[in-house]
Amino acid sequence: MFDDLLLTVLLTSIPLILAATGELVAEKSGVLNLGVEGMMLMGAVSAFGFASLTGNPYVGILGGGLAGMMVAMVFAVFVLGLATNQVATGLALTIFGTGLSGLIGAPLVGQAIDGLSALYLPILSDLPLVGVLFRLDALAYLAMIIVAVVSYVLNKTKAGLILRAVGVNHDSAHALGYRVLQVRFLAVCFGGFMAGLGGAYLPLVLTPHWAEGMTSGRGWIALALVVFASWRPGRVIIGAILFGGVTILQLVAQARGWGVPSQFLSMMPYFATIIVLVLISSRGRIQFGAPAHLGKNFMATR
Repeated sequence: MFDDLLLTVLLTSIPLILAATGELVAEKSGVLNLGVEGMMLMGAVSAFGFASLTGNPYVGILGGGLAGMMVAMVFAVFVLGLATNQVATGLALTIFGTGLSGLIGAPLVGQAIDGLSALYLPILSDLPLVGVLFRLDALAYLAMIIVAVVSYVLNKTKAGLILRAVGVNHDSAHALGYRVLQVRFLAVCFGGFMAGLGGAYLPLVLTPHWAEGMTSGRGWIALALVVFASWRPGRVIIGAILFGGVTILQLVAQARGWGVPSQFLSMMPYFATIIVLVLISSRGRIQFGAPAHLGKNFMATR
């Protein structure tokens, strides 16, 4: 019983891990993309559509990721090419993605697909407690690998150093000869691809159907998770499991008739995020890992 509950929490956290990791990379480059919810919805409907047409959920994974990346490229054109306000453009992107996914997905409502199956590892999957870690699907394992790779690249490689330098001070990075807009474009595209994968996970694993607005605010939670994790990839997994656990706890509390209001449990992840934001404001953003030029547009002077 406990193993099944733990497995459900882990599966619920995977879309958050994917989307938050992508957004973290984008924010490390200095770009704040509030359109995660829209990109996840486009990834979800595209993944369902491709999986339904081909009968192959792995094609759906690729289709979902590419759909999220294409929407992110639209965002990049406006923010990086036309220097529009990042917050306003991100909000517009969410509205755009929500509406377009609903339009594309209208003919898909009521259909069902065969999603990703779990990959059971002999012996290891039968172990108590830790055995649930070896009953996950391919995309869940990929999410863990991606977090490890992102953490290594950001902290141990020259490419990661350049990305962080662009986010900390884009003028200095430009003076050193680094292509600020190109770095940010690649980071935004990666963030979009990851958000698309996060959206794809919903119909391919959690619920094998398409429903308009099926992300249910997960894109906003992913944005909060980046702050909660203090812009550190390793902490994203911990935060995502915590957020996923609170989500499942709401259902358990309702099913067992606990006296705790579900609304109180729903607010806890956001309350924790507010506390982190207050700490950042009082003690300084750099101490918590927030890029100094996050949300600031770059205009090349030469």
